Amino acid sequence: FSLTGKEALTHFPSLGPSTNSAQGKVHVKQCDLLKLSRKQKRLCRREPGLAETLRDAIRLGILECQYQFRSERWNCSLEGRTSLLKRGFKETAFLYAVSSAALTHSLARACSAGRMERCTCDDSPDLENRKAWQWGICGDNLKYSTKFLKKFLGQKRIGKDLRAKVDIHNTNVGIKAVKNGLKTTCKCHGVSGSCAVRTCWKQLSPFHEIGRLLKLRYDDAVKVFSTTNDAVGHSELAGPQRQSHSPKHHTLPSSTDLVYVEDSPSFCHPSKYSLGTAGRTCSREGNCDSMCCGRGYNTQSRLVTFSCHCQVQWCCYVECQQCMQEEVVYSCKQ
Repeated sequence: FSLTGKEALTHFPSLGPSTNSAQGKVHVKQCDLLKLSRKQKRLCRREPGLAETLRDAIRLGILECQYQFRSERWNCSLEGRTSLLKRGFKETAFLYAVSSAALTHSLARACSAGRMERCTCDDSPDLENRKAWQWGICGDNLKYSTKFLKKFLGQKRIGKDLRAKVDIHNTNVGIKAVKNGLKTTCKCHGVSGSCAVRTCWKQLSPFHEIGRLLKLRYDDAVKVFSTTNDAVGHSELAGPQRQSHSPKHHTLPSSTDLVYVEDSPSFCHPSKYSLGTAGRTCSREGNCDSMCCGRGYNTQSRLVTFSCHCQVQWCCYVECQQCMQEEVVYSCKQ
């Protein structure tokens, strides 16, 4: 399971009012429309509500990826994504991490929203969840989400396959980013907010915060190779060599580091990985020089219309005028 972009363009039929049998058939059809392995399809068919959650996760991950890379040469466009996933670039690392993070986040939220049949609100033993439920509060069920995700992704210990190790590592970085953003939120109940009764529940951070964290991990991604650990007798990922007299001393990437195995292309020109940067808009004071790869940029003026001089009218509506202003747009040359 990863962001290829094809799934996000698939529109599922609405369930609508129908019999349970008909709903079941629609659910199975939704699972078949997704690009999943045989095992994943089997799990999907057994979990009503999962197909919709998977689609939401794909959309969430793609939109966040495009937002985080909106000012970069590689802007996370759908074009070239399949080819990227076959390589070991930094961008591939981010795609695996944001995919797993989006799925973890969406599953936990789907449980608390009642969209999944086999899970419900968070049931962490350290919180008085039954009291929370009485107040109509439902914590995000990250415990179920992560447990199900491990089964769904089918992660296994891979021997000497470096790419497999890297992909699993980056997938786990995404899951950990969601876990690290889990917060305990409390609400007071009582006369005049006296907090005579306090209810607490688990709540996930907004996905934008997780995306921003993963983008920082991307900026500091570590290039790795496979090395044999003599102490434990199996291979592991190793990063740049430490400042040491011994050539065998290499830093091990942490569990929160995104890792990659090969340098990325420039993304300046059209290739099987992207459309290049020709025609992309940029900021003259910010990223035009980098975005346009030294080719220069075109300057174009255009008039834009926007609402202005808005006033609230009695009783219940806002009245605005339409104003126009000139806007200068910069775009990379061919």
